[in-house]
Amino acid sequence: MDRTAAQKRTSAAFLYPPVEPFDQRMLEVGDGHRIYVEQCGNPKGRTVLVLHGGPGGGASPAMRRYFDPGVYRVVLFDQRGCGRSRPSASVESNTTAHLIGDIEAIRTALGIEDFIVFGGSWGATLALLYAEAHPERVRQLVLRGIFLATQAELDWFYGGGAGAFWPDLWKQFKSMVPEAERGNLIGAYHQRLFSGDWATEARFARIWAHWENALASVDGDASIAEAPAEYARTFARLENHYFQNRAFLEVDGQILRDRHRIEHIPAIIVQGRLDMVCPPTTAWKLADGWAKAELRLVAAAGHALSEPPITAELLRVMNALRP
Repeated sequence: MDRTAAQKRTSAAFLYPPVEPFDQRMLEVGDGHRIYVEQCGNPKGRTVLVLHGGPGGGASPAMRRYFDPGVYRVVLFDQRGCGRSRPSASVESNTTAHLIGDIEAIRTALGIEDFIVFGGSWGATLALLYAEAHPERVRQLVLRGIFLATQAELDWFYGGGAGAFWPDLWKQFKSMVPEAERGNLIGAYHQRLFSGDWATEARFARIWAHWENALASVDGDASIAEAPAEYARTFARLENHYFQNRAFLEVDGQILRDRHRIEHIPAIIVQGRLDMVCPPTTAWKLADGWAKAELRLVAAAGHALSEPPITAELLRVMNALRP
């Protein structure tokens, strides 16, 4: 067995056994949207809200396995337009403010006073924005792969920064559109992902998703299989919609501007040192000067939640937070 396979097996051994939800529901949140919500673990336990990435990634059963089911009450949901939420791939009435409102609707519907908020990548973005809007509802932040939705981060990933390390995939990604449009690849892909032609949207969506997925792991598997067309279309449309609109933030750098609102909340930030999607400099900026934030830079680890060292560190964090 090679070292990578051994790491993956060791990491998998740390994960809690699969558990089934004790509650599943579709919650009407207005604007024609219904969101899928589930609860698992201990109904009387310490509540953890899990925020998936993307936008558009959806929650998965694997996300339940980071939490001791005898201790934690785990709440997961599919954000507007993705996963089991409906309507699928819809960007109508789908903004960051809507998602923050949906979290409040879930909290109220489930009778939750406050919770630990656990999220990575876009999930970390949403966790921070929710906390800044409702700091009294967050007792702890556990964040991974920090993305602050700034123009600099978008330029890194869609403007050639990451492409300097992945020239083969970068060439494939940008060559999908005419050279004259390559100065704004988010905008160029936006035209195709919302063309109204399903085949065109699916074709561009699979390349969009492949660019991110291939760079998510430190293993660097450029041959990773393309996502199924329907999933890729949902993921790419939602992610592109948010990035085209700069995550619907008031100003560039809003999260750092408003960090003072949450500096009383303890935060643990798990960040791969070799993260090509969300470089660690962003996590460093978030933690710098935040007395109650602990930044854990993980060696030989990339972006994905499933990265073995990332998995192991998040499990250590959540086990240490058990009462």
